[in-house]
Amino acid sequence: MRYAMNHIAAPKLSLEDFFAMSKELGISEVEIRNDLPDILGSMTPAEVKAAAEAQGITLISINALYPFNVWSGDLPARAQAMADYAQACGAKALVMCPLNDGTEVSFEDLVAALKAMKPILDARGLTGLVEPLGFPVSSLRKKSVAIEAIKAAGGESTYKLMHDTFHHHLASETEFFPEWTGLVHISGVTDPDVTVADMLDGHRVLVDGADRLENIAQIRKLAALGYEGAYSFEPFATEVHEVSDPQAALRESMDYISAQL
Repeated sequence: MRYAMNHIAAPKLSLEDFFAMSKELGISEVEIRNDLPDILGSMTPAEVKAAAEAQGITLISINALYPFNVWSGDLPARAQAMADYAQACGAKALVMCPLNDGTEVSFEDLVAALKAMKPILDARGLTGLVEPLGFPVSSLRKKSVAIEAIKAAGGESTYKLMHDTFHHHLASETEFFPEWTGLVHISGVTDPDVTVADMLDGHRVLVDGADRLENIAQIRKLAALGYEGAYSFEPFATEVHEVSDPQAALRESMDYISAQL
């Protein structure tokens, strides 16, 4: 298993401490965020780059540009600013999430947004990681639709998919696209009472034996189909963020996943 770490896995840690924890876990690939915690709003890209280089960390993504598929208002300016930041700090990709408030966004608008974002990413040598969200209110739930839009936008060399095991399950998606997948987010849901339709980010914990999202089956399938990229921990649940020893909790989940595989 090639593990990566999203800062949401231990958001109370400073960036430097988060990098140090990741290295202790044998992980050198990390994702920084513009929320929870807002690294982009609290550190300069030069500071982030220096901290990463000091620990031998590769910044695989900044998470996330939202809502990327509604190319209006301040989004173009925010997209360019985030891309500038990514280039300056040494990040490889931007995670791009669709509108998620129950408003429909047409396929044509999705394609137009991908076309508009493409030169911004290309000019800075960045990959766009398109992440369909499986929530019932999401305007882009299926990876198959994202791929169709990427092709329509001529973005095959610019964009990859984010396969999120949580959103894959929520969208009842059965197809896997390893050749399109640039990164995988992993998290589990263990609450036995919440229905799939009612699952939210707050239910997302570390993967263990009580997981309801079939993370192990998804990982096995991706590997069997040829995916060789990283699996990045992205738990949003408060109980994960409040643990006194996040490194130990993450190690336990890593050991469980590896043992199952």
